[in-house]
This record gives sequence, structure tokens and C-alpha cells, in this order.
Amino acid sequence: MEAAFEVFSKLEEPTGAEEDWRYVEYNLPFSRLAPVGEPGSPVPPGPFVGAIEATSGKALIVDGTVVESSSDQLVVRRLVDIEPERLLNRVPVDHNKLAAAHAAFAHDGLFLDVPEGAVVENPFLIDLQGVTPGAASFPHISVRVGERAEASVIVVYRSAPGESLLMVPQIHLELGQGANLRFLSLQNLDHAATTVTHQRVVLGRDATARIGEVGLGGDFARLDLAVELEGDGSSAETVGLYFGEGTQTLDYRMVIRHAGKHTSSDVFLKGAVEDESQSVFTGLLRIEKDAVGTSTFETNRNLVLSEGAKANSVPNLEILCDDVVCGHGSSVGPPDEESLYYLQSRGLPLPTAERLLIKGFFQEVIDRLPIGGMEEPIADEVFRRFVAHQSEGQVA
Repeated sequence: MEAAFEVFSKLEEPTGAEEDWRYVEYNLPFSRLAPVGEPGSPVPPGPFVGAIEATSGKALIVDGTVVESSSDQLVVRRLVDIEPERLLNRVPVDHNKLAAAHAAFAHDGLFLDVPEGAVVENPFLIDLQGVTPGAASFPHISVRVGERAEASVIVVYRSAPGESLLMVPQIHLELGQGANLRFLSLQNLDHAATTVTHQRVVLGRDATARIGEVGLGGDFARLDLAVELEGDGSSAETVGLYFGEGTQTLDYRMVIRHAGKHTSSDVFLKGAVEDESQSVFTGLLRIEKDAVGTSTFETNRNLVLSEGAKANSVPNLEILCDDVVCGHGSSVGPPDEESLYYLQSRGLPLPTAERLLIKGFFQEVIDRLPIGGMEEPIADEVFRRFVAHQSEGQVA
């Protein structure tokens, strides 16, 4: 931690000119980079936590401290129970100033081990909260899935209403040979909060990861995701949606790296922005020179619903091998006029036609999320936001 703090102290604060912070017009609250002492009082269950019924275990993390954790099927440990050399950490300390801050200030963590060959039917629920006003927290979550094991994990991000705070989680997912993991994050922080999440996924031979992301909250919310397909025959699917309103910035930076032979990946992300909000997606598919037989695709679709909103979409390919099948695509624009005209020509008023179009746009992603049972509350929250702003006349 002392070495990490030294790196943190030397790194400059981002100015927006760096490639890693390109397209972001936001002043990150670095002045609040200090660890929280005692965790505050948890907030009541929200629409997502309350909708999750059957689980294989639960954990509550408040202000970076593991307050509760239990499971009768997984091995659950905290930071104090783990030898430092066994920590799962794929984020270099000098990756950026916030990564260095996490390494310097994180004081607790949750570690889940899925035993070799275990098949865990119900998801493990992690309720990740920030509640202390004006403070920074640095929660750490690591999941190791043993060989031929299967499990699912849901992480719900929440924060105290109206409180300005900073949350800097690191999430590490490691899959052994033939392992299968379904992982879903539901980011529903209050609009006064800021979060920068570094998430790393490492796949062994013939392992499969299905990753879901729902981004709804935060004043500024970034997901820095890297997926490493190291094992031959490994496969990863990343599916997500986001909806920005007010002055939110929802920022997605993804790197999918194919190193093993005959690996496959698919990124499918859809989002909408209204009012003066903005979204950012930069995705890189990198195929190493020995990664023969790779199949990979990347898609990002965006709806801009107000004149003051904007979306940036930058998919990239870096191909060092010639035996591959790959592609990418992106779109940014308002709702399709022809589709709206068609619906209106069938007798639907414009507001109803717009609602049907928005519902259909997001339903495709919701149906593909890796863990079932959350479709209704997610769709309700997205649809509620659109209808509220439509009724106020704020949708272009």
C-alpha cells in the first residue's frame, strides 16, 4: 500500500487530453480521495435488490467494508483471510490515478471461491453501497471459478440519496479450465455519486463467461473492462445497456484480448441519452499473432433523444493474426423516423409510437442479459425514465 500510495502521489490528475479520458468533459473529485473510517448505515433495499429472491449467498459491502457475507455453497473470505500473494489483481497500479488510489487505500475485500466441479444454480448477490457524504470508498471483489465449475454473481451498485461521494471498485473474475460464469452488474447509484470501476476477466481453456452490464446511475460513471481470453477454446459474451438523463456521463472503456487459439467473443451494447447527458463507448478487439481461429464481434447502438444530449461511439480492431473472423459496428442518432411513421400510419399516436420504439430497442438487450429474473425491474426503470421525460416534453 505504501508503494501504491507513492505511485498515486506521482501520477498527474487527468486533464481530458489523455486518450484514456478522451470525450469526457468532467472534473473528477480527486480531492475526496481518502479512505472511509467506519462504514455508514446501509440504505434500504431498492427495486433491484428487492427483486432478487433465491440466492446461493449474499454479501453487503458498505463504504468499502464487508459488513455481511454468507453462503452455504461458495467459499467466502475477506481480505484479512487472504495471503497477499493470492490476491487476484490484474490492474497495474500505474494504470491510472484511480487504480493507484484503489491499491493504496482499499482496506477490505470480498473473495468468492467456487470449488472445482461445483454447479451453483442460484446467483450470489453482492449489495455494493456508498453512503458516507463527501467520502471515497475502494471496494474489492474477486471471484475464482474452479475447473468445470458453474456459478453466477450479481453486483448491485447503490448509494445514499442526494449524497456526493466517490466509489472506486475493482472486480476480478478468474475462470479455470472448462468453468462457466454468469456475471451481472446493476449500476443504480444516485445521480450525485461518482464511480470508476476497473473490472478484469481472465478465462482459462474452454472457459465461458457471460457478462451483463446495466448502467443507470451516477453523475459520472465509468466501467473500465478488460477481458483476457488466454485459454484455447475460451468464449466471452458482453451484453449491456445504459440510459443517461439530466447531466449524467456514462463512460464505457472495453478491451477484449484474444490470446488463445479458437476463442470467441461478442460485445453487444445499447444505450440512450436525453436532456444534457452524454455517453462514451470505446472498444478495442485485440487479436494476438498466435490466436488462430478467433471469432469476435463488437456492436454499439445509441439513441440520442434530446438536442442537448450526445453519444460517442468508437469501436476499434487490432488484428495481428490472419486466420480470424471479426467485425464491428456502431450507430448514433435519433429514433428512426421511418419506424415512427409506420407506427403512426397504423393509427398509433406519436407518444405511443415512441414508447414502442424505445421498448423494442432495449428489449433485445434485456432478453440477452446473462442472469434471468431481472428483466421486469430493469425494463420498468428504463421505461419509467423515458415516459417521465416524454411527458415533460424533453424528448426531441
